[in-house]
Amino acid sequence: MVARPRRRQLDPVQFIREQLPLAPVPLLPGICLHRAQPSSGLWRLAESDPDFGAPYWAYAWAGGLALARHFAEHPETVAGRRVLDLGAGSGLVAIAAAKAGACEVMAAETNRYGVAALGLNAAANDVVLSVVGEDITAGPAPDVDLIAVGDLFYAQELADRVTAFLDRCVVANITVLVGDPGRAFLPRSRLRLVADYAVADFGEGAQAPGGRSAVFAFERAELPCAGPLTTPRPSSDP
Repeated sequence: MVARPRRRQLDPVQFIREQLPLAPVPLLPGICLHRAQPSSGLWRLAESDPDFGAPYWAYAWAGGLALARHFAEHPETVAGRRVLDLGAGSGLVAIAAAKAGACEVMAAETNRYGVAALGLNAAANDVVLSVVGEDITAGPAPDVDLIAVGDLFYAQELADRVTAFLDRCVVANITVLVGDPGRAFLPRSRLRLVADYAVADFGEGAQAPGGRSAVFAFERAELPCAGPLTTPRPSSDP
């Protein structure tokens, strides 16, 4: 029997440098990212690495673009504050927060290629990010002032997990802003519209038709109303 060749695990930093050239982000002057191009061949190259996963970190998605534009146009939102970019991907939102004057920016990302992209993109934009390469949604509310959540409501299980985490954060008096173009599992009843922007969404290696994406404030769940107070009836027992 002829043994099949083992798939080679790629070096994320080398792969991103070689396959994803730096490119400016539309409508965000001064920010550039290592972004996938048609010649990058991400899906073909992914076959050589069993841990490659979905390369969402290689694109600028609509929710992240809306948040980044909001921080650029309203720097007072993050200036002097400690900011967490949850599910940071390329780091676009974290970089925009740092450039808008955030005093400390944390970027949480679980994909090892995403973690590598965060480091490369931060260096390319001359900002400092504190990168957390693990899922923090099962833990307590972090020690930050504001959490930015872009494009994390595309799957039910993930949306439920993120919503539960954000519930703990708003109870801890952390401001939460969500950037999203209206994906299927967005918790709409918990959101208050802050702003909306004309942006182009990216996915699966191709630019989707232009549309709009919004920035929302994630708010506390309303407590269920208590029923009317009643006076207990006197017992009929002797």
